[in-house]
Amino acid sequence: MMTGASLSVNEEYNQPSGSSNGTFSHVTEFIIFGFPSLQKYHILLFCVFLFIYLFTITGNGIIFFLVILDQRLQTPMYFFVSNLSFLDMSYTSVTIPKMLAKFSMHLDTISYTACFVQMYMFLSLGSTECLLLTVMAYDRYIAICSPLHYPAIMDRRLYIILSAAAWFGGFMTPFTVLILALNLPFCGPNIIHHYYCDHPPLLQLACSNTSFNVAVGSSIAAFLILISFTLVIISYFRIILTILKINSNDGRKKTFSTCASHFMVVNIFFLPLIFMYIRPTASYSSDVDSVVAMLYTVLTPMMNPIIYSLRNKDIHKAFRKKLNCKCFRMRE
Repeated sequence: MMTGASLSVNEEYNQPSGSSNGTFSHVTEFIIFGFPSLQKYHILLFCVFLFIYLFTITGNGIIFFLVILDQRLQTPMYFFVSNLSFLDMSYTSVTIPKMLAKFSMHLDTISYTACFVQMYMFLSLGSTECLLLTVMAYDRYIAICSPLHYPAIMDRRLYIILSAAAWFGGFMTPFTVLILALNLPFCGPNIIHHYYCDHPPLLQLACSNTSFNVAVGSSIAAFLILISFTLVIISYFRIILTILKINSNDGRKKTFSTCASHFMVVNIFFLPLIFMYIRPTASYSSDVDSVVAMLYTVLTPMMNPIIYSLRNKDIHKAFRKKLNCKCFRMRE
């Protein structure tokens, strides 16, 4: 519970020039408050998030290992899907286990170091997902708009480079934000009104002017999110134009249904990100923003295996094949 948790003040920093006092205390742990209006429903929240986490890990884990083990799934599209599955497992594992510990055992505190590690990992994985979804949209654009040239364009070397670039770019993007945040003094309030350590709520706890941090964070987020989202929109717009030219009604409906599902998930991921991170100020509303953050931290990773893969016939065949082999071995 939040009661019983206290502000740790074991370290000291030199106070900025112009201050009358020589030193001020430094926070060594933070309190994850999260969902202020739902504190009394902690058992229900634990059950809901445990189910979501297990479903997300299981669904994405099945897809990840099927793509690795089944030779027929060794294609660019499924390579990107397996990357997305691994990313979503990592993405949810950064935040949900801590939430489960809070709801079940009232472990609301997180150390200063662990909080910043969580923030960096979350921002890095989120940035990677932005870039990977952009790469996947480009892959689908080439496959649908230039099917004859697709094997020559999207060869093994290119899709590995694109995937590696998404991961590298994702982990490099928030590095400046992390360094600037680590240089901020935290000397007073240590209650984070969110369900994980994130950049906007952490800035609110700093004991100095954070306008530069907000400007840099918003600029980097705007550059990454808006450019990625714009490229995805352009790719799907071109895809829709190509789909409309398909003569077969069944083929048109099937392709459009698949792309519409993909585009819906992309919107659920990108639009809340724009709301959360592209802001001119560090204003923060815990109730509203916690709900908005759930769309891209919890809902999207849970939906990705359903939308991208579990409705796919190739995935179904690969799963049945592995399941049948396992059952056959058990009978022997």
